[in-house]
Amino acid sequence: MSAIRVLIVEDDPIIAEDIRDMLTNVDYQVLNVCYDKEEALEQIDALKPDLILLDINLDGSHEGFEIAEHINKTQKIPFLYLTSYSGKDIVNQAKQTLPMGYIVKPFNERELFSSIEIALHNFSKFVLPIELNRDTLNNLIVNPLTQKEFDVLKGLYEGKTNQQLSEEQFVSVNTIKTHIKNIYEKLDTHTRSETMSLLNELLH
Repeated sequence: MSAIRVLIVEDDPIIAEDIRDMLTNVDYQVLNVCYDKEEALEQIDALKPDLILLDINLDGSHEGFEIAEHINKTQKIPFLYLTSYSGKDIVNQAKQTLPMGYIVKPFNERELFSSIEIALHNFSKFVLPIELNRDTLNNLIVNPLTQKEFDVLKGLYEGKTNQQLSEEQFVSVNTIKTHIKNIYEKLDTHTRSETMSLLNELLH
């Protein structure tokens, strides 16, 4: 539960499975692959992922833009476009929907991960900017966070993976998972995106 939860929206099953494999190799949990707009809208609302990888061209039309509009209106979830298009018109249209990134196919694992890391970092800094202060937060919740838990929470907020947090804090990934479990219990949340939404409600 503590991994970064990703929803893939991609109508080419081969590309979708490639992306799933890339993400599963590291610290990401692929919630589902959606092949069309209807399924994507349903899954976004039901699963509330931490990140969405969104193909622009679904079923021969640019339905990715419509899904992006839905995300912007109803959820605070970062998304990156995956596309074979790099033409100026499409890029301009994409910019209007405020994606956290734009990855042109074909891409490799390194390009995908660096794009995701930058997207999650930028999302926390520019889209959901809050001042994280342990004393302030602890005054607003019933069960106060320890310093270690607060440090891990800051890392979650910045979009860091469990692996990155374990290297940064000099502890094992399992220890990080335990801290995250404790954070979720204390904040009464179940996922990263739910936790970020709660922080924004509490601290804005």
